[in-house]
Amino acid sequence: MKKQPISAVIITFNCGEILKKTLQSVSWCDEILIVDSGSTDQTLEICQQHNCTIHHRTFDGYGTQKQYAVNWAKNHWILSIDGDEVITKELKAEIENRLSTETVHYKGFYIPITLVFFNRVFNYGNENKKLHLRLFNRNFGNFNEVTVHESIIITGETCKLRNEILHYSYLNVHHYFEKFNKYTTFFVNDASKKCKKANLLKITIRLPFDFIKYYFLNRNFLNGYAGFVWSVFSSWYSFVKYIKLFEYQKK
Repeated sequence: MKKQPISAVIITFNCGEILKKTLQSVSWCDEILIVDSGSTDQTLEICQQHNCTIHHRTFDGYGTQKQYAVNWAKNHWILSIDGDEVITKELKAEIENRLSTETVHYKGFYIPITLVFFNRVFNYGNENKKLHLRLFNRNFGNFNEVTVHESIIITGETCKLRNEILHYSYLNVHHYFEKFNKYTTFFVNDASKKCKKANLLKITIRLPFDFIKYYFLNRNFLNGYAGFVWSVFSSWYSFVKYIKLFEYQKK
Protein backbone atom coordinates (compact mmCIF):
# COMPACT_ATOMS: atom_id res chain seq x y z
CA MET A 1 0.00 0.00 0.00
CA LYS A 2 1.11 3.55 -0.70
CA LYS A 3 2.74 5.57 2.05
CA GLN A 4 2.62 8.83 0.12
CA PRO A 5 -0.83 10.51 0.41
CA ILE A 6 -2.20 11.57 -2.95
CA SER A 7 -4.71 14.16 -4.16
CA ALA A 8 -6.69 13.53 -7.32
CA VAL A 9 -7.39 16.92 -8.93
CA ILE A 10 -10.05 17.36 -11.59
CA ILE A 11 -11.40 20.45 -13.34
CA THR A 12 -15.04 20.15 -14.34
CA PHE A 13 -17.71 21.77 -16.46
CA ASN A 14 -20.87 19.86 -17.35
CA CYS A 15 -19.06 16.51 -17.33
CA GLY A 16 -22.22 14.40 -17.36
CA GLU A 17 -22.47 10.68 -16.66
CA ILE A 18 -18.84 9.77 -17.40
CA LEU A 19 -17.84 11.69 -14.26
CA LYS A 20 -19.34 8.92 -12.09
CA LYS A 21 -16.87 6.41 -13.54
CA THR A 22 -14.06 8.93 -13.18
CA LEU A 23 -14.70 9.53 -9.49
CA GLN A 24 -15.21 5.86 -8.71
CA SER A 25 -11.85 5.12 -10.31
CA VAL A 26 -10.02 7.55 -7.95
CA SER A 27 -12.01 6.76 -4.79
CA TRP A 28 -8.85 5.20 -3.30
CA CYS A 29 -7.05 8.56 -3.32
CA ASP A 30 -6.71 10.46 -0.03
CA GLU A 31 -8.45 13.51 -1.51
CA ILE A 32 -10.52 14.27 -4.58
CA LEU A 33 -10.38 17.98 -5.32
CA ILE A 34 -12.70 19.52 -7.90
CA VAL A 35 -12.45 22.97 -9.49
CA ASP A 36 -15.71 23.66 -11.30
CA SER A 37 -16.29 26.52 -13.72
CA GLY A 38 -20.07 26.85 -13.53
CA SER A 39 -21.62 23.47 -14.32
CA THR A 40 -25.37 23.50 -14.89
CA ASP A 41 -25.93 19.75 -15.24
CA GLN A 42 -25.60 17.08 -12.53
CA THR A 43 -21.81 17.48 -12.23
CA LEU A 44 -21.75 19.13 -8.80
CA GLU A 45 -24.35 16.72 -7.41
CA ILE A 46 -22.24 13.77 -8.56
CA CYS A 47 -19.15 15.33 -6.95
CA GLN A 48 -20.98 15.80 -3.66
CA GLN A 49 -22.12 12.19 -3.73
CA HIS A 50 -18.47 11.13 -3.93
CA ASN A 51 -17.37 13.40 -1.03
CA CYS A 52 -15.21 15.62 -3.19
CA THR A 53 -13.78 18.94 -2.05
CA ILE A 54 -15.25 21.50 -4.45
CA HIS A 55 -13.89 24.89 -5.43
CA HIS A 56 -15.35 27.31 -7.96
CA ARG A 57 -13.40 29.39 -10.44
CA THR A 58 -14.25 31.18 -13.68
CA PHE A 59 -12.56 29.38 -16.55
CA ASP A 60 -9.79 31.32 -18.33
CA GLY A 61 -7.80 28.44 -19.79
CA TYR A 62 -6.89 24.85 -19.01
CA GLY A 63 -3.39 25.58 -17.76
CA THR A 64 -4.34 28.24 -15.22
CA GLN A 65 -7.43 26.28 -14.12
CA LYS A 66 -5.35 23.20 -13.38
CA GLN A 67 -2.66 25.28 -11.66
CA TYR A 68 -5.35 26.60 -9.34
CA ALA A 69 -6.57 23.07 -8.58
CA VAL A 70 -3.06 21.84 -7.77
CA ASN A 71 -2.43 24.79 -5.46
CA TRP A 72 -5.53 23.95 -3.42
CA ALA A 73 -4.65 20.28 -2.96
CA LYS A 74 -3.76 19.04 0.53
CA ASN A 75 -1.07 16.59 -0.52
CA HIS A 76 2.24 16.90 -2.33
CA TRP A 77 1.55 14.04 -4.72
CA ILE A 78 -0.95 15.01 -7.40
CA LEU A 79 -2.86 12.75 -9.78
CA SER A 80 -4.31 15.06 -12.41
CA ILE A 81 -7.08 13.61 -14.56
CA ASP A 82 -9.95 15.01 -16.59
CA GLY A 83 -13.62 14.49 -15.88
CA ASP A 84 -13.91 12.06 -18.79
CA GLU A 85 -10.97 9.82 -17.86
CA VAL A 86 -10.98 6.57 -15.91
CA ILE A 87 -8.10 5.06 -13.93
CA THR A 88 -7.85 1.33 -14.59
CA LYS A 89 -7.54 -1.11 -11.67
CA GLU A 90 -4.12 -2.11 -12.94
CA LEU A 91 -2.93 1.51 -12.92
CA LYS A 92 -4.27 2.03 -9.40
CA ALA A 93 -2.21 -0.93 -8.17
CA GLU A 94 0.88 0.30 -10.02
CA ILE A 95 0.60 3.81 -8.55
CA GLU A 96 0.12 2.47 -5.03
CA ASN A 97 3.21 0.29 -5.47
CA ARG A 98 5.27 3.22 -6.77
CA LEU A 99 4.27 5.40 -3.81
CA SER A 100 4.74 2.66 -1.21
CA THR A 101 8.03 3.96 0.17
CA GLU A 102 8.84 6.80 2.53
CA THR A 103 10.97 8.44 -0.15
CA VAL A 104 10.10 8.38 -3.85
CA HIS A 105 13.09 8.85 -6.14
CA TYR A 106 11.11 10.14 -9.14
CA LYS A 107 9.41 13.55 -9.14
CA GLY A 108 6.82 12.67 -11.76
CA PHE A 109 5.37 9.76 -13.71
CA TYR A 110 4.18 9.61 -17.29
CA ILE A 111 0.96 7.63 -17.69
CA PRO A 112 -0.22 6.08 -20.98
CA ILE A 113 -3.68 7.32 -22.02
CA THR A 114 -5.86 5.44 -24.50
CA LEU A 115 -8.78 6.97 -26.36
CA VAL A 116 -12.24 5.40 -26.23
CA PHE A 117 -14.21 6.76 -29.21
CA PHE A 118 -17.68 5.59 -30.29
CA ASN A 119 -17.32 2.92 -27.55
CA ARG A 120 -14.20 1.58 -29.29
CA VAL A 121 -10.95 1.33 -27.33
CA PHE A 122 -8.19 2.44 -29.71
CA ASN A 123 -5.74 -0.44 -29.53
CA TYR A 124 -3.73 0.96 -32.46
CA GLY A 125 -2.37 4.32 -33.56
CA ASN A 126 -1.17 7.42 -31.76
CA GLU A 127 -4.21 7.50 -29.48
CA ASN A 128 -3.22 4.16 -27.96
CA LYS A 129 -1.23 4.56 -24.77
CA LYS A 130 -0.09 8.09 -25.53
CA LEU A 131 2.16 9.24 -22.69
CA HIS A 132 1.24 12.25 -20.54
CA LEU A 133 2.78 13.44 -17.29
CA ARG A 134 -0.14 13.11 -14.86
CA LEU A 135 1.28 11.97 -11.52
CA PHE A 136 3.78 14.32 -9.93
CA ASN A 137 5.11 15.88 -6.75
CA ARG A 138 3.96 19.50 -6.79
CA ASN A 139 7.06 20.57 -4.86
CA PHE A 140 8.90 20.07 -8.14
CA GLY A 141 6.44 21.29 -10.74
CA ASN A 142 3.01 22.41 -11.87
CA PHE A 143 1.02 23.13 -15.03
CA ASN A 144 2.07 25.84 -17.44
CA GLU A 145 -0.38 28.61 -18.35
CA VAL A 146 -1.20 27.49 -21.89
CA THR A 147 -4.89 27.96 -22.70
CA VAL A 148 -5.35 24.55 -24.36
CA HIS A 149 -3.09 21.47 -24.65
CA GLU A 150 -1.50 22.44 -21.36
CA SER A 151 1.35 20.43 -19.84
CA ILE A 152 3.19 19.96 -16.57
CA ILE A 153 6.65 21.47 -16.19
CA ILE A 154 8.68 19.35 -13.77
CA THR A 155 12.16 19.68 -12.30
CA GLY A 156 13.71 16.32 -11.54
CA GLU A 157 13.78 12.77 -12.83
CA THR A 158 10.63 11.19 -14.24
CA CYS A 159 9.55 7.66 -15.08
CA LYS A 160 6.98 5.93 -17.32
CA LEU A 161 4.21 3.81 -15.86
CA ARG A 162 3.00 0.73 -17.72
CA ASN A 163 -0.76 0.71 -17.11
CA GLU A 164 -3.23 3.13 -18.65
CA ILE A 165 -5.96 5.72 -18.25
CA LEU A 166 -9.00 5.29 -20.49
CA HIS A 167 -10.16 8.55 -22.07
CA TYR A 168 -13.88 8.71 -22.88
CA SER A 169 -13.44 12.06 -24.55
CA TYR A 170 -16.51 12.25 -26.82
CA LEU A 171 -19.93 10.84 -26.03
CA ASN A 172 -21.27 11.30 -29.57
CA VAL A 173 -20.81 13.42 -32.71
CA HIS A 174 -22.68 16.38 -31.21
CA HIS A 175 -20.41 16.33 -28.16
CA TYR A 176 -17.32 16.09 -30.38
CA PHE A 177 -18.21 19.22 -32.32
CA GLU A 178 -19.05 21.15 -29.14
CA LYS A 179 -15.47 20.55 -28.01
CA PHE A 180 -14.19 20.98 -31.56
CA ASN A 181 -15.51 24.53 -31.81
CA LYS A 182 -14.20 25.47 -28.38
CA TYR A 183 -10.70 24.06 -28.93
CA THR A 184 -10.25 25.55 -32.41
CA THR A 185 -11.18 28.97 -31.01
CA PHE A 186 -8.70 28.52 -28.15
CA PHE A 187 -6.04 27.72 -30.76
CA VAL A 188 -6.72 31.01 -32.58
CA ASN A 189 -6.45 32.97 -29.33
CA ASP A 190 -3.08 31.40 -28.51
CA ALA A 191 -1.78 31.54 -32.09
CA SER A 192 -2.62 35.21 -32.49
CA LYS A 193 -0.73 36.05 -29.28
CA LYS A 194 2.30 34.24 -30.71
CA CYS A 195 1.89 36.04 -34.07
CA LYS A 196 1.39 32.79 -35.99
CA LYS A 197 0.17 33.18 -39.56
CA ALA A 198 -2.13 31.03 -41.68
CA ASN A 199 -1.50 30.49 -45.40
CA LEU A 200 -4.70 29.63 -47.28
CA LEU A 201 -2.96 27.60 -49.99
CA LYS A 202 -1.06 25.48 -47.46
CA ILE A 203 -4.24 24.95 -45.42
CA THR A 204 -6.14 23.67 -48.44
CA ILE A 205 -3.38 21.38 -49.71
CA ARG A 206 -2.74 19.97 -46.25
CA LEU A 207 -6.24 18.53 -45.70
CA PRO A 208 -5.98 15.27 -47.74
CA PHE A 209 -2.44 14.64 -46.53
CA ASP A 210 -3.57 14.97 -42.91
CA PHE A 211 -6.18 12.28 -43.51
CA ILE A 212 -3.56 9.98 -45.03
CA LYS A 213 -1.35 10.57 -42.01
CA TYR A 214 -4.06 9.90 -39.41
CA TYR A 215 -5.76 6.98 -41.15
CA PHE A 216 -2.90 5.09 -42.80
CA LEU A 217 0.43 6.20 -41.30
CA ASN A 218 -0.95 6.33 -37.76
CA ARG A 219 -2.74 3.00 -38.38
CA ASN A 220 -6.18 4.16 -37.39
CA PHE A 221 -7.60 1.91 -40.11
CA LEU A 222 -6.96 -0.92 -37.61
CA ASN A 223 -9.44 0.73 -35.20
CA GLY A 224 -12.35 0.00 -37.55
CA TYR A 225 -15.19 2.42 -38.22
CA ALA A 226 -14.29 4.53 -35.17
CA GLY A 227 -10.74 4.89 -36.49
CA PHE A 228 -12.02 6.10 -39.85
CA VAL A 229 -14.31 8.72 -38.28
CA TRP A 230 -11.54 9.83 -35.92
CA SER A 231 -9.16 10.31 -38.85
CA VAL A 232 -11.71 12.37 -40.80
CA PHE A 233 -12.52 14.51 -37.77
CA SER A 234 -8.86 15.01 -36.86
CA SER A 235 -8.03 16.12 -40.41
CA TRP A 236 -10.96 18.52 -40.34
CA TYR A 237 -9.83 19.85 -36.95
CA SER A 238 -6.45 20.91 -38.35
CA PHE A 239 -8.14 22.48 -41.36
CA VAL A 240 -10.72 24.45 -39.36
CA LYS A 241 -8.35 25.82 -36.73
CA TYR A 242 -6.15 27.37 -39.42
CA ILE A 243 -9.15 28.62 -41.39
CA LYS A 244 -10.31 30.33 -38.20
CA LEU A 245 -6.85 31.83 -37.79
CA PHE A 246 -6.91 33.01 -41.43
CA GLU A 247 -10.33 34.59 -40.80
CA TYR A 248 -9.01 36.30 -37.68
CA GLN A 249 -6.05 37.74 -39.61
CA LYS A 250 -8.41 39.34 -42.16
CA LYS A 251 -10.25 41.39 -39.53
